Amino acid sequence: MVSDSSRRPTIYDVAEHAGVSKSLVSLVLRGSPNVSAKRRAAVEAAIDELGYTPSTAAARLAGARSQRLEVVIDDYRNLWFVDLLEGIRQVTDELGYHVGVVDMHTGAHSALNDVIASGVEGVVVAAELPEALAEQVSVQAVVAGNRASRPPGADLVANDDDAGMTALMDHLFELGHRRIGHITATGGSAGRRRAAFEAAMRRAGLTPLSVGVDAETGADKGFVGANELLDAHPELTAIVAENDTMALGAFMAARQRGLSVPGDLSLAGYDDSPLAGPKVMDLTTVDGRGTELGRQAGLALLDRIANPDRPAETILLPPELVVRSSTAPPRLD
Repeated sequence: MVSDSSRRPTIYDVAEHAGVSKSLVSLVLRGSPNVSAKRRAAVEAAIDELGYTPSTAAARLAGARSQRLEVVIDDYRNLWFVDLLEGIRQVTDELGYHVGVVDMHTGAHSALNDVIASGVEGVVVAAELPEALAEQVSVQAVVAGNRASRPPGADLVANDDDAGMTALMDHLFELGHRRIGHITATGGSAGRRRAAFEAAMRRAGLTPLSVGVDAETGADKGFVGANELLDAHPELTAIVAENDTMALGAFMAARQRGLSVPGDLSLAGYDDSPLAGPKVMDLTTVDGRGTELGRQAGLALLDRIANPDRPAETILLPPELVVRSSTAPPRLD
């Protein structure tokens, strides 16, 4: 029971009493068919026992005003978005939501303003928004992935970039690499991965070598970054790219120079996108669990629409190192 009898029970109390997540309570309130009979019964019993009455916002959600959500991206070339969208739709399709995608490269202010004006119920922000623009987001929002800016009151669902890059660097160190370069880019995730790379190098008593701080992501930027590193430091035995797409560019640069991967140069990426698979690059990378991240972002957005006044939350998903054939012990001098 709620300890303070004068306080109106909340969805948090129902979730705790039933032993389930707040998002699952929201799904029960919406009548989602994708909740097991056992959990639905537990939630309904908790509602009865606590005397919980759904908020006006939750009732409005049950009425489904527009049934439209939008995912805001800023680089359609990054295949990480494919997994993200799959995860979001695993949650929203069953509830009859239409999920659209808007690319910020078509014009940041006009694109986002058009989305908000179109009557969507909420947005998943999977893009780098200028701080002033982020502050103007007037619908319920959840940020997917670490970003440099965050709309006020928005939840954050992200991969733990620090842990992922640290695991990748430990793998390279264990192989014997000490001359390692990093191709980075702008943005929140890139910044966290770069910081973790540089911290790992310093812990090992090594000098961090990073290029591309002001660059966008993309295979072309990876190609330029790899050439910049190898021109200045031909002794490098490994390169870590900010993501798999940039790793593809680095792979092309190595091949153009006549360097074999991993014989002459080990190469690693991040995200475990389709590009990294055995049938393409067979790339050592970090699985940022994009599909699960999308699923959690979708659940968080539905919960935020139902409960707009709840405190913002941060959910970090533990990443997983995926070792493939693109990394090997360094060549002998």
